[in-house]
Amino acid sequence: MAYTPQSPRAGGPRRPAGSRGERPAGGSRPRRSDRNDEEREERRSARPERAPRRFDREDRPARSAGHFERSERPGRVSRRFDGEERSSRPARFDREERSSRGTRSAGRFDRKEPRSNRSGERFEPSRRPAPRAKTADTPERAAAKKSGAIRLNRYIALSGICSRREADELIATGAVTVNGQICTVMGTLVRPEDKVVVGGQKLKAEKKVYLLMNKPKGYITTLDDPQQRHTVMELIGDACSERIYPVGRLDRNTTGVLLFTNDGDMAKKLTHPSHGARKIYHVGLDKPFAKADMEALLKGLTLDDGPVEVDDAEYVEDTHRKEVGVQIHSGRNRIVRRIFEHLGYKVCKLDRVLFAELTKKNLSRGEWRFLTEAEVRYLKMQK
Repeated sequence: MAYTPQSPRAGGPRRPAGSRGERPAGGSRPRRSDRNDEEREERRSARPERAPRRFDREDRPARSAGHFERSERPGRVSRRFDGEERSSRPARFDREERSSRGTRSAGRFDRKEPRSNRSGERFEPSRRPAPRAKTADTPERAAAKKSGAIRLNRYIALSGICSRREADELIATGAVTVNGQICTVMGTLVRPEDKVVVGGQKLKAEKKVYLLMNKPKGYITTLDDPQQRHTVMELIGDACSERIYPVGRLDRNTTGVLLFTNDGDMAKKLTHPSHGARKIYHVGLDKPFAKADMEALLKGLTLDDGPVEVDDAEYVEDTHRKEVGVQIHSGRNRIVRRIFEHLGYKVCKLDRVLFAELTKKNLSRGEWRFLTEAEVRYLKMQK
């Protein structure tokens, strides 16, 4: 399709046929490149002359002492020493001064004179004291150690009244007596049968022991029984030489977590209800536990010896509501059994699965283990 003069792509009216490429009459126009050359020459001729940017070879300074003497250049300030000045430049210290300062020995710079700080005060370099030579035990001390004797400061620290460093201070001040005599000698060995008194109080040094058991059914929680029934102490046997006792009580037919220790302060803290040691029990009942009784349990009950509060309670899954998990912090005698008996239920199975954040994991019925250091620290941190 041919473009018409009115077509927008034609760019306006078209030239007559046969006139494309022809120049108008009246002579030929100069080319654009020729005009640009003429204008460029006119601008160059009108531009003022400039001084040469670089030095001529005759004006350029010669090399001396390995570099140009920049001070000879016009309009510049020398920033480096010339040959003569460089040779007379003061050094940090010459060899004579260097020899008087000291030499390097064993990887350190040993100075003959004491160093000084910015304020001018002289001080001697700190030196680590030489280690004390260990003294060999005499035959008497070696025999005493074999018999179970320990150092006096450790004996005092094991009693729980202070640390070893504080025990050293008590010994130095004469506040400690051993078998009725004042002892001020550090390193004195004492035996378990010795009588150690500090401030009028007789000490008994025992290592703190913490033992956890998964109590089985059929054992009572007591040290000895006049009726000659089985006790939990029979399960421990000779686990340790220290005299430990159970923390709290579990009924004869109750199983689960039971803690033993000789730390009286911790035992008192864990059993007192004001401290709130958490206990979780798995309770098995003779019939399904009704929802109304669950709501009454969570609200709180009043027994013969006063009100009792349950922190939490839930049904155990897939047990048809015959098993319930109960969380309490009360330590009253047979408290869990009495709660459900008050609601009209008989407890067929009672297992304590948690006590003060301790569980019976990896412990079969009747087995025991010592607590780890982390578990002991956690128990001591509880309020």
